[in-house]
Amino acid sequence: MVRSIVALWCLVALGAPVSAAEITVSAAASLTNAFQDIAREFERANPGSKVLFNFGSSGQLVQQINRGAPVDAFASADQESMDRAEKGGAIERRSRFNFVRNEMVVVVPVTGGTAALSSLADLNAAAFARIAIGNPESVPAGRYAKLALEKAALWDSLKERMVNTQNVRQALDYVARGEADAGFVYATDARLLPARVMAAMKVDVPADILYPVAATRGGGNQRGGLAFVEFLKTDAAQRILARYGFLKP
Repeated sequence: MVRSIVALWCLVALGAPVSAAEITVSAAASLTNAFQDIAREFERANPGSKVLFNFGSSGQLVQQINRGAPVDAFASADQESMDRAEKGGAIERRSRFNFVRNEMVVVVPVTGGTAALSSLADLNAAAFARIAIGNPESVPAGRYAKLALEKAALWDSLKERMVNTQNVRQALDYVARGEADAGFVYATDARLLPARVMAAMKVDVPADILYPVAATRGGGNQRGGLAFVEFLKTDAAQRILARYGFLKP
């Protein structure tokens, strides 16, 4: 089994064509737009292949994978979720690497007269009655935000104002629709709706926000999963990620 995996890895690394088949990729919601563009490039480079996505919060995705969901590759917005997948024996450890980095910001509606922000402490103002945040129990963005607020000794005073969301894109949507006065999202998400939300301030998180990716086991197309993971290293994929604001790890 080990020899077959190594041989498969070598074929992918050497650029052997991927056979026509569907490749299922579970990926953090914040990667949606970039990965959809990358999939089109991948499919052009591998005629007959088709990339199917399952986007969501990294915590929920890893639960699905560890329970046997048929997935060929997994891209997480945090190390913790990928560590859980690796501990559960769900990924090919050798294929894992950090392919991109992100930053966290607080966004506010472009219109509506929301009070200005110069520090996290300003969120205590009455104008910020509802603050959108990914559920820290399952959403990496929410976990990063909570850590930043705890570091600033603000979590206890603000937690009653928090509106938990299922993923970071839902937090962005709440602010864009005016259903939240502020929200914690990634810098890449804030760029998507410039007419409706703006990044009011960058959030200092305790550690770099690094995104790992790895091929998974039991998805049915291991070779395709490895090929997609390796494609993220190419100049074509990295240019797309940079266009959406992702940073080098």
